[in-house]
Amino acid sequence: QVQVAESGGGLVQAGGSLRLSCTASGSSFSVDHTDWYRQPPGKQRERVAGMPGSGVTSVTGRFTVCRDKAKNAVNLEIDSLKPEDTGVYYCNSRGLQNIRGAVIQFDIWGQGTQVTVCS
Repeated sequence: QVQVAESGGGLVQAGGSLRLSCTASGSSFSVDHTDWYRQPPGKQRERVAGMPGSGVTSVTGRFTVCRDKAKNAVNLEIDSLKPEDTGVYYCNSRGLQNIRGAVIQFDIWGQGTQVTVCS
């Protein structure tokens, strides 16, 4: 079974930068697309940025998504952090897995990593 896990969250000062990682694990799988979401306190989850499985880097404003092939990870770099960037950041990966000859789609979420930006 494919799993993803986020890491890299923490407490940071406004104006700083942070790198979050989404690491996929499992056997015989390929990722078609990875998206990063965040859920601010008391609000709904919202998409931040994403990238197709074939991509290397994608930039959306202050958010850069980049692939680390060696670690099978998709990183989210956030620049010029603001207090409103505070929330739990989640990774969502979609793709295909070969299980005993059967190709199955997966759409999975990680447990999230907390980011707190203080002013």
